[in-house]
Amino acid sequence: MEGRKPLIAGNWKMNLDVGDAVDLARSIVESLKGRTDRDVLVAPPFTILPAVRDAVGSRNVFLAGQNMHWEMKGAFTGEISGRMLQGVGCTHVILGHSERRTLFGETSAMIDLKVKSAALLGLIPIVCIGESLEEREQGRTFEVLEEQLNGSLQNFRADALMPASTILAYEPLWAIGTGKTADPGQAQEVHAFVRGWIEKTFGGAPARDVRVLYGGSVKPSNISELMSMPDIDGVLVGGASLKADEFIPIIHYQE
Repeated sequence: MEGRKPLIAGNWKMNLDVGDAVDLARSIVESLKGRTDRDVLVAPPFTILPAVRDAVGSRNVFLAGQNMHWEMKGAFTGEISGRMLQGVGCTHVILGHSERRTLFGETSAMIDLKVKSAALLGLIPIVCIGESLEEREQGRTFEVLEEQLNGSLQNFRADALMPASTILAYEPLWAIGTGKTADPGQAQEVHAFVRGWIEKTFGGAPARDVRVLYGGSVKPSNISELMSMPDIDGVLVGGASLKADEFIPIIHYQE
């Protein structure tokens, strides 16, 4: 991992009411007392961001939005801007999640605009990439991921500059919410490819510093093995992040 601090991130998606979210946030904070060797982040639904912010206070739990529009304001009914996320305490934003790409038709070009906007504001983008089962079975995994990386980070490529704070997340579509997990060797192979792409595109320093997360049916039973891989710097957890008795053991995995 070469000095990259592990990041355990929970994407709550469209789940939890205010009370349950606050209870979960407080349980996470309580479990982290004295722990400074890893970062923890949660991404609640937009409507409960302020309540979760108040629950975590100034503790070492980062807050992320699950999505944002690339414009700062305007006639975009139902959308949220990066400035709005910052206004409720977000430091990060998840962009290009597979559900946004597949269910809502977001293209890599749209995601690139969001990444650029987030970076201009100082929000840290967590940029998601991943292949479908069909693409993997066709042997197109690396081709698909390179296309997504090139398109979703086009503005960074044009500037030949990738901020070291940028976070990438590899989440194979066939492993999200299915109970299937890329085995550690498969995940490491892809993470090594992604790190190689960063080095080829932006140079050695970003390749050394940028964190690459794994997402896809992460559980307490597989977290330690995944985190033992040299190029896996953390995880983006979905369903298992909704329950304290599952997410907290993931946070406190043993190396």
